[in-house]
Amino acid sequence: MSTLDAPAKERARLEERTLRTDRWRQYPIFIVVVFTAWVAYATVRAMMGQYYWVDEYHYLTPFYSPCVSVECVPGSAHFGEFLPKLPFFIPFAAISLPFLLLFRLTCYYYRKAYYRGFWASPSACAVREPHKKYTGERRFPLVGQNLHRYFWLAAALISLINTYDAVLAFHGKDGGFGIGLGSLILVTNAVLLWGYTLSCHSCRHIVGGRLKNFSKHPIRYWMWGQVSKLNERHGQFALITLGSLVVADLYVALVSGGAISDLRIYN
Repeated sequence: MSTLDAPAKERARLEERTLRTDRWRQYPIFIVVVFTAWVAYATVRAMMGQYYWVDEYHYLTPFYSPCVSVECVPGSAHFGEFLPKLPFFIPFAAISLPFLLLFRLTCYYYRKAYYRGFWASPSACAVREPHKKYTGERRFPLVGQNLHRYFWLAAALISLINTYDAVLAFHGKDGGFGIGLGSLILVTNAVLLWGYTLSCHSCRHIVGGRLKNFSKHPIRYWMWGQVSKLNERHGQFALITLGSLVVADLYVALVSGGAISDLRIYN
C-alpha cells in the first residue's frame, strides 16, 4: 500500500479558524433553533394524549397515527387497539413514532444538519474542526446510521397510513363526502411526506441500485431518474415536512379542542 492509499491518522488541521468571509454561522444556528423547537413541540404533543381526533370530520393528527392504544378515543383507532394502558411518556402511536424518529435521525440530510448544528463537526465547510478525533460512523452509536435503509421501509409504510388518514378526512357532516380546510391540510402534509420519503437516498438506491446495465431495465431507469430529481430537493423536503407536520397537528388540535371551527368548503 502506498502512502497515498494509507488512511489518515488524524483530521486535517487548519491554522486559521476559517478563511470564509460569508455568514457561515447562520445555518448551524438556524438548525439548532428549528430542531430544538420542533423536538420540544413534538414531544409535548405526542405525550399529551388529547386533542388529536375530530370525530365529526375524521381528522387524525399525524403525531397519533396510527392510534393503537386502548386509550384512543372512539373512532380514531383505524387499525385496532392492541396496546394496553401505558405510562404518559409512551405515545399512543408507539408503533410508528419511534421508526419515524429513527428514519429522520439517520437521514443523510439530518446527519449533515445536526452534525454541523449541534456537534460542530465541523460547523461548515472550510471551518476548522474543533474535535481532535474523528472515527466516522464505524463505532457505536453512529454505526447505527447504516440502518437507515431499513427505517426507510418503515417510513414508507407509515406514509401509506398517513395517506389513508388523509383520504378519511374527506368526511362530511352528514357522513358522506365533504371537504374542509383540515382535509386539504392533511392531504398537503401527506404529499410532502411522500416527497421526503421518495427523495431519500436509500429510495434512490432501492429503485436503481445493483443494476449493471440501465438499458436492460428501462422502467427502473426511468423510476431512478424521477427519484433522482426528487433527491436534489431532499434537504428542502426534510425541512418543509417539519413545518407541515406542526401545521397539521396544530390545526387538528385546535379544532378538536374547540378553539376554532373547521372551515368547510363543501358539506
